Amino acid sequence: MSSGAKKTIEIFNENNGGFTIILATFLVLVVGLMIVLSMGYIGLNDIKIARNNTYSAKAYYIAEGGIEDSLLRIRKGLNFFQNSSLTLGDGNATIEISDPIGGARTITATGDKSSRFRKIRVVYTITTDSISFYYGVQVGEGGMEMGNNSRVKGNVFSNGNIIAPNGKGYIDNSVVVAGSGNKIKGLEIGGDAFVHTCEDSIISGDLTYVSGGSLINCTAGGTIKDQPNQIDPVEMPISLALVDKWKQEAAIGGIIPTDVTYNAISTSLGPIQIGTPTEPKNLIVTNNTQLKITGTIYVTGNIIFDNNSIIELDRDAYGAFSGIIVADGRITTQNNAVLRGTGEASSYILILSTNNSLSEASPAISISNNATGAIFYTTSGLVFLNNNMKAREVTAYKIKINNNAEIQYESGLESAIFSSGPGGSWKVTEWREIE
Repeated sequence: MSSGAKKTIEIFNENNGGFTIILATFLVLVVGLMIVLSMGYIGLNDIKIARNNTYSAKAYYIAEGGIEDSLLRIRKGLNFFQNSSLTLGDGNATIEISDPIGGARTITATGDKSSRFRKIRVVYTITTDSISFYYGVQVGEGGMEMGNNSRVKGNVFSNGNIIAPNGKGYIDNSVVVAGSGNKIKGLEIGGDAFVHTCEDSIISGDLTYVSGGSLINCTAGGTIKDQPNQIDPVEMPISLALVDKWKQEAAIGGIIPTDVTYNAISTSLGPIQIGTPTEPKNLIVTNNTQLKITGTIYVTGNIIFDNNSIIELDRDAYGAFSGIIVADGRITTQNNAVLRGTGEASSYILILSTNNSLSEASPAISISNNATGAIFYTTSGLVFLNNNMKAREVTAYKIKINNNAEIQYESGLESAIFSSGPGGSWKVTEWREIE
């Protein structure tokens, strides 16, 4: 091979090697750039994901803020709208609050942070106490005295005597008189009778008396038989511990240190305590006044519901539930006073006195003509029902029903459910994210 050819080959090889180096360098740069771009994309995507997660978390806490604001407003009795929005920082919560249904509200809040949305739902339920009133009348050891033509439309259970000393008393359903030596006298009973002793009474159903007792001028449409065992007394359906609980719930709304009188106005009250046990104060609702109950009321003195006054539970506060008014003093309802629930069939007002007066002149509870629509209860005193009045249910240590007065029991009272209203009686029963 000539020297010229060798030289040409050497020059070519030198040029080819340079090109290879350049190509390799370019490829390395391209690969490096792709790696850098990939890492940058991954980094940017991670930043985007992290930002979305941050915004989503903020949207969740914004929704929680809307829920907590709504709970506070309902709990404290502050104004609120069923559909509203709330700005929290640089986000916004849209809130929906349902009407009370079955004693519960549903609150839904949607949090929005830079178009990232989270939704939370809370069920806020009113706490209740269920009390069984199985009888139209339940009486303690004080027993019941019935005036001429007085009537109980329901069952009666008594730990003491049931007598009508001047005329005839009527009980439409069954009667149970517990305790040794206790009796019925002067009654006409539409159902069965279970007693120790029966005198001067007519029983449409079966008559069962205790061995050792006596039957004097008593007839029965069914069988007459005796039983060896005494009929055991039963406890009153409301414990003193529960009464104390209601008093505490009333005090959550505050304490008024003076007498409270409402005169010819329309107003609302509760939860509230009036007076203190050491300095008792009274509640007086005068003629033609309308009072809406928005929470449990505890009066340390006396209560007077005057002629034609209207005492009723607030529908928004109670819904289908019943409410409570407690007094340590005496309770008097005058002619044509109206006491009623929210209008729902299961809603009543419980009027309860812890006073122990057994005097007919100043009983623990006195109910005058045509007072209607309430459950009356005394823990240790007398309930005196005057002429021509009607009551839904009466439970007392002692009861006197005057001539022509009537107690009309309703079957729904068997499972009456009482609420203290908005005064500290609501609780969250469900809290969860739904979207």
